[in-house]
Amino acid sequence: MLELKHWPLASRAHIRGVLTDIDDTLTSHGQVSPDVVAALGALKAAGLAVIAITGRPVGWSEPFANTWPIDAIVAENGAVALRGQTKLYLQDAATRQTNQHRMAQVAANILQTMPQARLAQDSAGRETDIAIDHSEFAHLNKDEIAEVVRIMRAHGMTATVSSIHINGWFGQHNKWVGAQWVVRELLGRDLQDELNHWVYVGDSANDVVMFEHFIHSVGVANIAQCAHSLSHLPRYITQQERGAGFVELARFLLATKA
Repeated sequence: MLELKHWPLASRAHIRGVLTDIDDTLTSHGQVSPDVVAALGALKAAGLAVIAITGRPVGWSEPFANTWPIDAIVAENGAVALRGQTKLYLQDAATRQTNQHRMAQVAANILQTMPQARLAQDSAGRETDIAIDHSEFAHLNKDEIAEVVRIMRAHGMTATVSSIHINGWFGQHNKWVGAQWVVRELLGRDLQDELNHWVYVGDSANDVVMFEHFIHSVGVANIAQCAHSLSHLPRYITQQERGAGFVELARFLLATKA
């Protein structure tokens, strides 16, 4: 991973859109600071598209979709898109209903098999996935996290690990699929065809699929804590951690536009 100063001006000058994770990328200790909100607004004011993409539930995301200066939030690892008060789903209603029943059974199995496991406290707002807390309000060690992932996958679920939760869902979507979908649905553009004009910023294992696909990818500095376990790393890394790292990146990009 290279420092931002090594990102060539000729490359970053073409950036027209920012896709970003939320937890521990925009947030610091669970909060989004005024500096981060201001950075999002400055990017928008400079003409960039700004889309947050997260493993957080749609219910948790709705207030931020209505108040942050962004184009959209894609919640639940690519399954639901929020643009203001408009909600779009990747899966149809019948599929979601069937999957909700199946996910409830898997969650019950995990909690019965692993008494130390806890559902994420934001679970009430989830519609298309389940989440087990490993670092937000509860703690699971590395082996316990791996066991939750194993159980989810044994039931045919897609499973991924964020900086705070283990998420599982039925379907082949992920952040990359969700990003392509929302750019096409809301902006009428093909993300795959214009990757040279987008940057992705994140911090954890559930961002790996984005680091793999994006030509321009950035990790906030706290990604160093899990970098050894990631199959794909971001090309660049900020000096600051979490929300301060995002602000650093935003200022770096905005300096290009000045």
